[in-house]
Amino acid sequence: MTSAHINRIASAVPSHDVHARFVEFGRLLLATNEDRSARFDRMVQVAGISHRYSCIDPDGGFYALGRFPSTAERMRAFDRLAPDLATAAIERLELGAERDRITHLIITCCTGFSSPGIDLQLIERCRLPTSVERTIIGFMGCSAAINALKLARHIVRSEASARVLVVNLELCTLHLRETTDLEEILGFLLFADGCAACLVTAEPTGLAMDSFRAVLVPQTRDLMAWYIRDCGFEMVLSQRVPNAIRRALRAGADKILDGASPAAIDLWAVHPGGRSILDAVQSALDIAPAALAASREVLWRYGNMSSATVMFVLDAMLRSRLPQAAGCAMSFGPGLIAETMVFHMVA
Repeated sequence: MTSAHINRIASAVPSHDVHARFVEFGRLLLATNEDRSARFDRMVQVAGISHRYSCIDPDGGFYALGRFPSTAERMRAFDRLAPDLATAAIERLELGAERDRITHLIITCCTGFSSPGIDLQLIERCRLPTSVERTIIGFMGCSAAINALKLARHIVRSEASARVLVVNLELCTLHLRETTDLEEILGFLLFADGCAACLVTAEPTGLAMDSFRAVLVPQTRDLMAWYIRDCGFEMVLSQRVPNAIRRALRAGADKILDGASPAAIDLWAVHPGGRSILDAVQSALDIAPAALAASREVLWRYGNMSSATVMFVLDAMLRSRLPQAAGCAMSFGPGLIAETMVFHMVA
């Protein structure tokens, strides 16, 4: 049967580095409660994040205390800003004449929706064939990228000539809320905007996708959730998520790795949903701290960009050019669910 490969990956982030500004904003929201303010400062220090980027200009007045935007205003901003970021990522793939051969377009996004939407805008902006088959994977959170790769693999294995463009586009900072709830503010401390694009074909270059596995963690639906509300999309991210992930991976490691030992895996592309999540994966699989260096670097440089983030990690691994290295990618989404992929590098 035809094998599917990620031939190359490109990424893009907006121009506004907002991490330091958000820390100031968080302190302002918590200024009347010394205990919560002190805890917030401690979490900032241990978060493992130095930069996060946003499509929203922090000096543009989009967020103003006492007058945060409605969901409609946020979606209008998505329609205006998202196409530029997605186009930038796709153009960095340097498709050239290959763009005429693209047969399928898969987009993951949980931070903005409209119809006709980003898929048709990208066909026009990036000069893709008007006959391209389009699929949007929506509202699956951070785990959506692995699902998109799984679908791209199915397509290539059934149509050897298929050339699938996968785009992971998230504008998480569109959903900042004015709140004094410390747990909500700590959630906002993680998230950022970013986009990744990759080309999946049968050509044996880059990264070969070997197998996929989904691990649904029982009785955890309340730990991670994503709701559309009047003032943006509301994220629920419980502090119990890391322990739930740790238990699930310990129980399911054999199936995830197709019977291989974690010691046999050379590359770990783990979605850096936060420092504590990476710590939980490291503990559950008993892997060396250096094994998650690429994930921690992406977290440090960009924060959590939802579905795009694991692709930034995979991009770093593709650039490492380690032929025949065995790898495992994983990301986590509402459910609580872990989506995983076993892969190996090819010449």
